[in-house]
Amino acid sequence: MARKAARHAEAERNDHALLEAAKKVLAVDGAHASVATIAARAGVGIASLYRRYRSKDELFQHLCALSLDQWIQAAERGLEHDDPWEGLASYIGACVEFSGGSLGPLAGTIAVTDEMAAKFTRSDELMRQLVDRAHRAGVLRADAAAMDISLLIEQLGKSPLIEQLDRQGRTDLIDAARDARKRTIAIALDGLRPAHPRLPGDAPAPALLAERWEHAPT
Repeated sequence: MARKAARHAEAERNDHALLEAAKKVLAVDGAHASVATIAARAGVGIASLYRRYRSKDELFQHLCALSLDQWIQAAERGLEHDDPWEGLASYIGACVEFSGGSLGPLAGTIAVTDEMAAKFTRSDELMRQLVDRAHRAGVLRADAAAMDISLLIEQLGKSPLIEQLDRQGRTDLIDAARDARKRTIAIALDGLRPAHPRLPGDAPAPALLAERWEHAPT
């Protein structure tokens, strides 16, 4: 029993390391990211990886499910806030922090599993609750839709400066770059408050993000 628990704990640690590595590698290499590169960055042996996952697609599907868990947990924590704005802002901040949307390059390249679909639906429901609550409280601009929030998180989750410094090994500048990123996020969040000029165009439809995950088998 103890040995089984130890293996399970190790598998969870590896999963977390692989997810974080995949986010970084996908940010640079996109959908062409190789499992070998991700495994090397995570410090996980490629042989042990393929003993657990039968294919690259299966690995990526699992990582997507894990990423969706992070979105769900962030939304649940946001809804625990009594203050609707603080709840929404904490949700956005958490999602940006763990690079929500960074697995976006996989959209359309892998089949969406039932587990992924169920978790996406749950994540979407919780996020809409956050947005609806903020709208009812009058703390979120009326023309900001849930999809605007999702797209904002995806854009803010990318940090070319931090990624470049990370590749260069410039650990001496990483903290300053992260502080600068926090300022950018704060500026963006302020734009979600009421009393700003109306946003251009129509609110994006949910299909804008969902339909890119449609996968044509090869």
